[in-house]
Amino acid sequence: MNATSPHVTIILGTRPEIIKLAPIIRACEDRDTPYSVIHTGQHYSENLNKVFFDQLELPRPEYNLGVGSASHGKQTGEMIIGIEDILLEEGTDVVLVQGDTNSVLAGTIAATKLDCKVGHVEAGLRSFDRDMPEEKNRVVADHTADYLFAPTKQSKEFLLEEGLPEERIFVTGNTVVDAIKQNRELASQKSSALNALNLTEEYGILTAHRAENVDNKKTFENLLEGVDRVGSMLGIEFLYPIHPRARGKLEEFGLKIPEHIRTIPPQDYLDFLKLQNNAELILTDSGGIQEEACILGIPCVTLRENTERPETLEVGANCLTGTTPSEIVNGAATMFRAKSDWENPFGDGRTAQMILDTIQMDVPVEASV
Repeated sequence: MNATSPHVTIILGTRPEIIKLAPIIRACEDRDTPYSVIHTGQHYSENLNKVFFDQLELPRPEYNLGVGSASHGKQTGEMIIGIEDILLEEGTDVVLVQGDTNSVLAGTIAATKLDCKVGHVEAGLRSFDRDMPEEKNRVVADHTADYLFAPTKQSKEFLLEEGLPEERIFVTGNTVVDAIKQNRELASQKSSALNALNLTEEYGILTAHRAENVDNKKTFENLLEGVDRVGSMLGIEFLYPIHPRARGKLEEFGLKIPEHIRTIPPQDYLDFLKLQNNAELILTDSGGIQEEACILGIPCVTLRENTERPETLEVGANCLTGTTPSEIVNGAATMFRAKSDWENPFGDGRTAQMILDTIQMDVPVEASV
């Protein structure tokens, strides 16, 4: 253990957080930096949790709160109570949270009440849609954190426009680049997803899970119709790894899966990375998948009216369509023809190292550069 390094506690609770914080966990291991991991259990599916740590060859978290699904208030409150107890026990110096989940909100609140420093990985993302719970979570985290690890210059500008001090902001790139660089070859070697799903022809990928898209019957129906039309137009099938909650909504609304969509179980990270890397087109409402598609060079259509990843639009890797069927078709037609020679705007794969460099300088935030 490096006695001169601050003790870092990494808080995560969902699939994207595991993926994006894995490079920091690996960097802590490589540097012999004292650290601990708290898994809140926000995503409670075994397939979305234990398997990720096993496949990515990461140490299992020392702590798992097992919070599971609940209302926002109950879930966040239980996390705060559990995280506070652990931080006191660990003697944590710096807490790292990533993104915009309830785990981020709970970790930020618990840490700041104990006077731990907080580093927000992926700071400064904005959709400017305050109806999204994620937008509120990321804003609270940004305005509370001591270290704001912005993935791009655009993210830094958003933070500055909100009056946050420049000395707290560090443009580091995004750990998703680190993760893809570390895991792309691993996925190529380990994943048998293409054979398991009998994929011998071109295909696309659909992900749809956000409440605004799947909780309203007409919206969900329109989204599925639009994707089906795209499949018919391009002559390809779209694989839809459907989460239990979205499947429940399908059944509740009495919606049938159209001809050009095939539902499959949620995939582990390496299998999904392999599927993305070989897809012709990705249709999604996920922010993280917009990034991954951009980095992998796969054209993306975002089934939302806004995005907190505007850089993907600027480099020509992505377009916004909402959920109107005709707009989905138009967007897909445009992106399918796009050349995937855009520049990756999210950094060079050294983000985790830069984040630890910043923390380990052990300089008061107000005096840092």
